[in-house]
Amino acid sequence: MDLLIAFVVFLLSMVVCLTTGASMLIALAIGMVCFSAVALKRGFPLEDVLRMILSSTRRSFIVLRVLLLIGLVTALWRTSGTIAFFVYYGVQLITPHFFVLIAFVLSAVLSYALGTSFGVAGTAGVIFMTLARSGGVNELVTAGAVISGAYFGDRCAPSSSCANLVAAVTETKLYDNVRMMWKTGALTTVLTLVGFGIFSYFHPISQVDPSIVSALQNSFDLSFWALVPAVLMLVLPLCNVPVGWALCASILSAFGVSVVGQGISVKETLLAAFWGYAPENPALASVLSGGGVVSMVSVALIVLLSGTFSGIFQGTRMLDSVQDKIAQWAGKIGLFPTMVITGICTSGAFCNQAIAVMLSTQLLTRVYDDSGASRSLLAMDMANSVVTIAGLLPWSIACAVPLQMLGVGSGAIPYCLLLWLTPLCYGFVTRRLCFGRKKN
Repeated sequence: MDLLIAFVVFLLSMVVCLTTGASMLIALAIGMVCFSAVALKRGFPLEDVLRMILSSTRRSFIVLRVLLLIGLVTALWRTSGTIAFFVYYGVQLITPHFFVLIAFVLSAVLSYALGTSFGVAGTAGVIFMTLARSGGVNELVTAGAVISGAYFGDRCAPSSSCANLVAAVTETKLYDNVRMMWKTGALTTVLTLVGFGIFSYFHPISQVDPSIVSALQNSFDLSFWALVPAVLMLVLPLCNVPVGWALCASILSAFGVSVVGQGISVKETLLAAFWGYAPENPALASVLSGGGVVSMVSVALIVLLSGTFSGIFQGTRMLDSVQDKIAQWAGKIGLFPTMVITGICTSGAFCNQAIAVMLSTQLLTRVYDDSGASRSLLAMDMANSVVTIAGLLPWSIACAVPLQMLGVGSGAIPYCLLLWLTPLCYGFVTRRLCFGRKKN
């Protein structure tokens, strides 16, 4: 009963934060206090509870380091003109019947390089939505293409905080996971390309707003030097360079291009790297502003607080009864359907992708181990369900924030092809091809 009360209080605080616009950190802090109180009530000493919390935060440090580097990348790619380069030349490729398809492809390339869905939605996504509205393209279809592309990298990029989190909590190797994510996501990607190709044909753009293109051209040196930070981020991981070093190489090159190529002073570049980039051209202020270490503080705190739940649940074993029920489900319907149901429940209840990943791991690791399934299968099942499901629930942060950035409502969700095709294709086709029928 005490655990049920704690969950109810936490969920109510989540609802209040969502409806009032208050920070989700408040609800997460309330949840940590509630679950800590349950642990104390059940006889665990305060020192043990604090030790559980600290042990979970230590596991989060791997992800926090990546978040710090991503914050630097998202700012310096703005100052170096890297994002402007992608958008400018991407727009040049636009033909009336390929606009939606290009919106997806360019968003996917940027998300794979940056590893952040929010960063792509808030930069290239805003530009594509502006072009769509001025060119008479269905904005819901365009938003679906952008969000699908943004989650392409969020799911499988080596620089993605989500991919790093999945690897950390399942105790698997990041690059092994990335290779398997490409294999298990190949069919989904092909079908998504075909789908947006069809949408492009039936939703052509009538014109491209020249003001954004000229603003990018006048504000940045769009030579191929601006592409260097992205090339390093894309190529180095393919050469088995650790993601941290690849991010550092991209950051250093972007810093150099900003100072030498774009003529921004060292002081201004450093300030942008920490506080975020603010372009001088007012036409680009609403599009390219942002990034920086500060932009990652809220996300980092969410990861830290989310991790405390996992630490408390694991240390007190208060979810053992729930795990027993889940094990029964898995025995009847299979591991992956159980993962999907668990992902829907955790994402829907906690409104947060990071918590959903951590709690799904907490609830299902023992179930997978007892069935003889590998940790690789656990990681892939999670990457192809929980990660994308969170982006389909309109009250989840993973869905609500991109929709808000793009200025559309939940009507865009059905057009987020990649997000719902991923679990469907994986569950019915590619999972068996990659892992066979055993232990599935």
